[in-house]
Amino acid sequence: MISLKKLMPKKQRTRNNIAIALSLIPALCLYTLFVIYPTFDVFKTSLFQWSGLSPTKTFVGFDNFIRLFNDPKFWLALKNTLFLLVVCTIITMFLSLFFAAALTQTKLKEKNFYRVLFFFPNVLSIVVIGVLFSNIYEPNTGILNSLLRGIGLDNLAKPWLGSGSTVLWAIAIAMVWQAVGYYMVMYMAGMDGISPELYEAADIDGAGKATQFFKITIPMIWSIIRVTMVFFITSTLNMSFLFVNVMTDGGPNSQSEVLLTYMYRQAFTNSNFGYAMAIAVIIFVIAFTLAIISNLLTKNKGA
Repeated sequence: MISLKKLMPKKQRTRNNIAIALSLIPALCLYTLFVIYPTFDVFKTSLFQWSGLSPTKTFVGFDNFIRLFNDPKFWLALKNTLFLLVVCTIITMFLSLFFAAALTQTKLKEKNFYRVLFFFPNVLSIVVIGVLFSNIYEPNTGILNSLLRGIGLDNLAKPWLGSGSTVLWAIAIAMVWQAVGYYMVMYMAGMDGISPELYEAADIDGAGKATQFFKITIPMIWSIIRVTMVFFITSTLNMSFLFVNVMTDGGPNSQSEVLLTYMYRQAFTNSNFGYAMAIAVIIFVIAFTLAIISNLLTKNKGA
């Protein structure tokens, strides 16, 4: 079959290509100005000792990175960040897929209601959600401890955000609650596009719901799952900063500090902008590396 493009006169094709290029130039200029240039500037600034306000910058080479790798608070923040990345990704993906399958492959009359209910947390501000869960976890008047005391489990009541052993789990639960509905809707959009005939044929062959889920549903929406894996990484990095700032401010004793909050503290509290940019470079490398690993590990898995 001959494409319409080949039938088009050469001059017309040239004019169309020029028009497309001219249309892309404004977007490319804005992307360069607000994304590419700041990214390169971060790498450059990480090589300097700079307060962020002073006009004087002192070139120190890789001293900021050497200092960083000898900083125990950096390693603690890195460990906390990786914990949230792993825990939030696994739990959010599992719950999102489960609820999406339950709402698309069952005959619930209240499907639309549950879609709105699960997606509702995404309408709320992160600050609102952080304050809400802070009140839930409040040691004396919070709903969680009040419920535990009400059913006679007083020994389980504790300062959830004030204990190093529970603070990260408490933050992770809030982050999962906020994210599940968003990814559920994405998975439901993919599942709605699967032909019902595939499930009917599987029913005839005697395949159960679990078998249909892993043999039909997952492979058919695998491309969406691959994309959301990258979303999980970037959103968890960004959301951890907001949730930690609102709920704990890095406490208790920096036990909930994550890389972005540590970077922010170095830049705007300690006026150590060059050191903060070194942390930003590490965050960029981690996010980029995890995204590549995720794509490589999930490549063709759904085929």
